[in-house]
Amino acid sequence: MFFAGVTNVLLAMAWWAAWSTGLRWPGVVTLPYPPVVPGWLHAFVMQYQMLPSFIFGFLLTTFPKWTKQPEPTRPRFVAVGLALIGGQLATLTGALGSDTAIVVGVALTLCGWTVALATLAPMLWRESGTTWHARSAVAALVVGYLGVIAFGVYVLGGSPSWAPVSIKLGTFGLLLPVYFTVVHRMFPFFASSVVPGYQPWRPLWLLAAVGAAALLHLGLDLSHASAWLWLPDAALLGLTALAWWRWWPRGTRPGLLTVLFVGLAWLPIAMALYTADSLVVAANGVHLLGRAPAHALFVGFFGSTLVAMVTRVTQGHSGRPLVMPAVAWFTFIALQLVAVARILAELMPDPYAWFAAAAIGWLVAFAPWVVRLGAIYLAPRVDQKPG
Repeated sequence: MFFAGVTNVLLAMAWWAAWSTGLRWPGVVTLPYPPVVPGWLHAFVMQYQMLPSFIFGFLLTTFPKWTKQPEPTRPRFVAVGLALIGGQLATLTGALGSDTAIVVGVALTLCGWTVALATLAPMLWRESGTTWHARSAVAALVVGYLGVIAFGVYVLGGSPSWAPVSIKLGTFGLLLPVYFTVVHRMFPFFASSVVPGYQPWRPLWLLAAVGAAALLHLGLDLSHASAWLWLPDAALLGLTALAWWRWWPRGTRPGLLTVLFVGLAWLPIAMALYTADSLVVAANGVHLLGRAPAHALFVGFFGSTLVAMVTRVTQGHSGRPLVMPAVAWFTFIALQLVAVARILAELMPDPYAWFAAAAIGWLVAFAPWVVRLGAIYLAPRVDQKPG
């Protein structure tokens, strides 16, 4: 699953970098116009194919521990992984001009999501207790499932309005709730295991409040009530800033823990940008910051946390020491620069040049990390244990 994910990290952005470069400098790269709107296709690939490869890999592994259920069988992992990477390969092939390939890509993606949800959801009603983190994650995945279907309706000839619906469902209905659920469950635990005297703080009201505010943002956005988005955005800003402040490990801490919380700092930063933008919308009806808040969330929070979490999980599950390797440091630091560049792109006089630079920067940042992790996933554990 993680191998599919790291492969998709480069494939997804390689097409977007080439497209963005050709858009700004037509003589440098020439690609055919995709059968669907390029920006919408980019959002679908990142939200429903690339990031879910990691999300499902993590949840299919950790759900049995959370709910005290038997682990899924290997065919379940293989089916989800192959469907997601196959779906992305077909989708990106379709981006070069094939309607059929895009339909196949979305269909394969939906198949992978179906198997994953059919594996995870039954654990909720089979467990003897109530694991709220598991329920929160599944609820978000159900919203994401609807987002995949919405995009499928669009590519099959439905109204173009289905594509923005899919994108909105993916951001505040799927990814933000899933990410915060995992952060709420795991980050205080990670800190308490290595920082002497650290007291984990994981109130369930915080998990519920962030989920409710995210859904309120989603509902207002879907109903085109943009003038009121500042309400849930300000709430999310306050809640996530409080969480980061309470969770930040004070004192000596290893690098592998530091990057988790530096990545988390992007969440209140993103929500501050969302709040500022939504206040301007309420006052003037104009999105002054464009896609800057979304990319602070995606590149800054989702991307940085992805590097930190996947590095930690990979080190542990491959029998390696829980340390931050030099390659991972390079990727993490470079990604911070990419996030800043993509945010500033919305305010620059030549934004398309900045869009292309940020996409290429993503590839440069992730390439060595992907090569290292890909080699690890294709080799036995170094401690000779199964895996």
